[in-house]
Amino acid sequence: MSIEIIEGYVKAGTVNSITTIEFHHPQSNSLPGKMLSALATAIQKAGLDAATKVIVLKSSGEKAFCAGASFNELTAIQDEKQGLEFFSGFANVINAMRNSQKFIIARVQGKCVGGGVGLAAAADYAIALQSADIKLSELAVGIGPFVVGPAVERKIGAAAFSSLSIDATNWRNSNWALQHGLFAEVHESSEVLDKAVSALANTLAQSSAEAMAALKKIFWAGTENWDSLLYERAAVSGRLVLSNYTKEAIEKFKTK
Repeated sequence: MSIEIIEGYVKAGTVNSITTIEFHHPQSNSLPGKMLSALATAIQKAGLDAATKVIVLKSSGEKAFCAGASFNELTAIQDEKQGLEFFSGFANVINAMRNSQKFIIARVQGKCVGGGVGLAAAADYAIALQSADIKLSELAVGIGPFVVGPAVERKIGAAAFSSLSIDATNWRNSNWALQHGLFAEVHESSEVLDKAVSALANTLAQSSAEAMAALKKIFWAGTENWDSLLYERAAVSGRLVLSNYTKEAIEKFKTK
């Protein structure tokens, strides 16, 4: 399956019970609304596919895993309804990852910003490259990591999530992310990274699908309210993004 999108794509393929979902956008793998929708659909389909036993989530290129929300779409939002619709795209992706009965391995080959940190956090196991620094930059543009926050806080804890959210302009390195549990492994080269992803995926592909589904249910216990919580959070972001502060801050970021 391949879904072509203007300036980007989401594609999925299954080999030996491993479904690899790859996304690409020329602006540092940022995620406009159509890509968020395609990504959520691909994850849902893989989760329901009997031929799939494990999912690998990856992005293209070398420098950025995901730069989060598309700035072009953020500045184009005209009202709260449009804001809710856009940020609900991130809620749909995170809930698709959470509700999937298949383990999701994230291959994090580059920097993660905002929603990109949320994707890494919503994965069941994230394997990263040494250069994969992270940042929750939302507060710097007058919003906040409202939608991805529950996934990030669940993975790294309230204290680390708070510091990451408040200090919105500085990067944390991959070792910080490893120490706080966002990343399960960190590797020094792309070759070793790919070997680690492949090794784990192949091991899980030989494991019991029933046992893995039962484990995943336990791992995500207590998040059942996210089906409504994340959309409530999306509404908050959708309202704040309309402020002059946010529009001016985003334009400054775009010109850097």
